Parts: sequence; structure tokens; C-alpha cells
Amino acid sequence: MKASNLKQRSTQFSMSLVLLILASFVGQCLAQDQAPTEPSKEVQEQLKDALQNPKKLKKVAKALLSPLEYKVAFESGTERAFKNRYWKNSEPGLYVDLISGKPLFSSAHKFKSGSGWPSFDRSISQEVVELVDNSHGMKRVEIRSKTSDIHLGHVFEDGPKKTTGRRFCINSASLRFIPLADLEKEGYAEFMEVAELLEEAPQKSDSKLVVKPQSKDVEKK
Repeated sequence: MKASNLKQRSTQFSMSLVLLILASFVGQCLAQDQAPTEPSKEVQEQLKDALQNPKKLKKVAKALLSPLEYKVAFESGTERAFKNRYWKNSEPGLYVDLISGKPLFSSAHKFKSGSGWPSFDRSISQEVVELVDNSHGMKRVEIRSKTSDIHLGHVFEDGPKKTTGRRFCINSASLRFIPLADLEKEGYAEFMEVAELLEEAPQKSDSKLVVKPQSKDVEKK
């Protein structure tokens, strides 16, 4: 009788454990399936304020970002292909660091790679740094953001041969997109030239767009 009860309890425990693991897995999948909206202005300012203190930054980021954004940016995770906010975005503008707001990529260099992630043939700033990544039994080149030190993605040598031959495969969760129409208002007008967006800027009949000299952290061509 005791043996029977013990076996029954063991079976119940095993089933509960399986259900717990399954629930956790489903929860993670659902979180990865979501393409979170961009952080609010208030959240962006709080993240920038915490940049000077790495420990504080992680704590603030975990409280303010979505689980997926934190997983990708601070734990080098990977969002799902075709299930992220920018993979098919074709609007002209700048892609900046989710945390620091530093310009990283331009829509002028974005191309359809078929990978399901935003792909660019180059970066527009020295903010983008490359590191050797030997994780998961593979040798790859990881892309990180210099100021915030967040994970962006990886770069491969299978990009468009007519341009750079490189493919910067980036997680949308580590980026924020600034539309062309908002660049001047958001303080990014000085990057329009290096981002090759001047020709796409709307012409103003009553005034001219003033482009400031390039910042020191922008790589000159």
C-alpha cells in the first residue's frame, strides 16, 4: 500500500515538473514572439541617466525594458526571426542604440537578406564594435554597442557584393528607429550626411535644413 502511494506521488510530482517546464517554455516562446513597442521618452531618459553606472543600468533596464529587450541587450539573447519590429521596416531614417541613443545604422544601408532580422551592409559609427564570439560551438563575430555595451547581433561576410560584402544581422530589440521626418526634431540632423539620407529629406521652400559638422564618434568615409 505504501509502495503504491509512493509511486502515485512520484508520478504526480513528475507530471507537475513536466507541466512547469512546459509552461516556462511556452512563456518564453510567447515573449520571444512579441515585438515590443519602443520605450517611451521617459524610459529613454532614465536609461541614459543610468549609463554612468553599469550595475545601476542593468537594474534600471530590467525594470523598464520588456523581458525580450533585456534578454537580447544584456544577456546576448536572440529574438525570433520574422517576429521582430524592424525586420521589414522600409521607412527612411536612423537606427540608434536602444539605451544610449547613439546612431548605429541607416535605412540607406538596409537590405532584404531573407534572414528575418534587420540587415545592413555597414554601420555609420565607431560606436559599433566587433568581438570574436565562440559561443554555441561556432566562431562568429559579435556586434556590440560601445557606449552602452549592449549586444546588437553578429556580422557575416555574405552581404551584397556590390557594396561592402558584409551583413550586419541585428536584433530589433537592441535598436530604436528615428524616422527621417523626426531627425531634426530629435537632434540627429548632423548624422544625415554620413547616413546618406540628405537626398531623401523633404525639400523646404521657405527654409534650408542646416546640417551640423559630423560628430567625432562618426566614422568618416
